[in-house]
Amino acid sequence: MFVTGLLLAAEGSPTLGVPKQLLSYQGETLLGASLDTARNCGFDQLIVTLGAASEQVRERVDLDGARVVESPHADTGSSSIVPALDVVDRRTDGLVVMLGDQPGVTSAAVWSLVAEVATPVGVSRYDNGRGHPCFFTREMFGELRTLRRDQDIWKLIDEGPRPVTEVDAIGNVPLRVQNWDDYRSLVSQYEPGGVPPAMPPIHATRSRLHRRRRRREGTGH
Repeated sequence: MFVTGLLLAAEGSPTLGVPKQLLSYQGETLLGASLDTARNCGFDQLIVTLGAASEQVRERVDLDGARVVESPHADTGSSSIVPALDVVDRRTDGLVVMLGDQPGVTSAAVWSLVAEVATPVGVSRYDNGRGHPCFFTREMFGELRTLRRDQDIWKLIDEGPRPVTEVDAIGNVPLRVQNWDDYRSLVSQYEPGGVPPAMPPIHATRSRLHRRRRRREGTGH
């Protein structure tokens, strides 16, 4: 099976005052950590959507290995899933949808979902409810193109005409960041009693990106 991963990272963060994609998390950025998770899944193709903060994100986040789709109108409610479908590989059998502000999703949850889904739509079932990742076979792409907002994916899951497979995932739905309380809760999971700076220093981020690119190029210098 040829599987494409779609990491949604175009959503704005007006209540935070800074691009949430660039919030510091485990020594890098929130989006960088989410991308690392997506890369660890070993997708045949990886797509990431970026919104109004695209220029800043490109400056600070290592996007190597991902096909970037610009969705500048996501902040005003437009779906970033729809333009992403235009670059999905023609060989793709299924699409796994993940979130760029939810680094706690595991590759085990992703591949359990892919392996066990038996219907055109699959969703992860955690101890406290349903959540990402979600899975859609190619036959669902036409219905995904009708989405007005990315959040409408849940309406398609809950009210759509196609059957849905719920696949068990370990623990509670992983935390995602939509406000400062969410961010503090997420950070406290690995750094009790403290919150790191909102965004890593740009020089440190550039150095880290440079080191990663050198490793990928095999120079070692």
